[in-house]
Amino acid sequence: MRIHADFSQPAVVAAGDQEWIHSPENGVDRIMLDRIGAEVARATSIVRYAPGSAFSRHEHAKGEEFLVLEGVFSDEHGDYPTGTYVRNPPGSGHSPFSNDGCRILVKLRQFHPADLIPVTIDTHDAALWKRDEAGLTSHLKLHEFDSECVQMLRLPKGSDYSLAVGEGGVELLVVSGSIAFGKQNLGEESWLRLPVGTDLHLLADSTTTLWTKSGHLPEA
Repeated sequence: MRIHADFSQPAVVAAGDQEWIHSPENGVDRIMLDRIGAEVARATSIVRYAPGSAFSRHEHAKGEEFLVLEGVFSDEHGDYPTGTYVRNPPGSGHSPFSNDGCRILVKLRQFHPADLIPVTIDTHDAALWKRDEAGLTSHLKLHEFDSECVQMLRLPKGSDYSLAVGEGGVELLVVSGSIAFGKQNLGEESWLRLPVGTDLHLLADSTTTLWTKSGHLPEA
């Protein structure tokens, strides 16, 4: 399976444009944002757990990264409420479930092989956020390794955000609020990926929180 598998091309998935696809486990569905492979795949997805659903135990041979978008995601290591960002490094494993239901952004098999430090961050902790020099845009650094940088951005209503995309490209998910990207209006849980050499220009239609990741995309 190949979905948005050409990393030299822009990719946009607006909220509501894609259908939920059943996973092998009852009550667990996915919107596939990009994917290379079958059930074991390099993948970026929004995953929805129905109340009381679970996924069988599995290992992360090449790592797993997720952000809880709504509800509480759980495994044998603990509970992860809305706003929790987690990195499970290569070689880790778990048996995930959700008692009351949840949605998460999850990225699989996209770690640098030497990036082995587990990460758990509450992105709702106001003390972790920093303002830029102009005092407008706020950011929360989540993780850095090699060329990869993961962070949260908060844009005030009416503000512009521009970026010349460097090596390794950039991708983002609208966590809350909405942005204008060209002629497209991207609401909550919309996803955007741009390759090196392109320009990212966004206008926040409302106070907007973004999850962003840069410097991580393969050349092909």
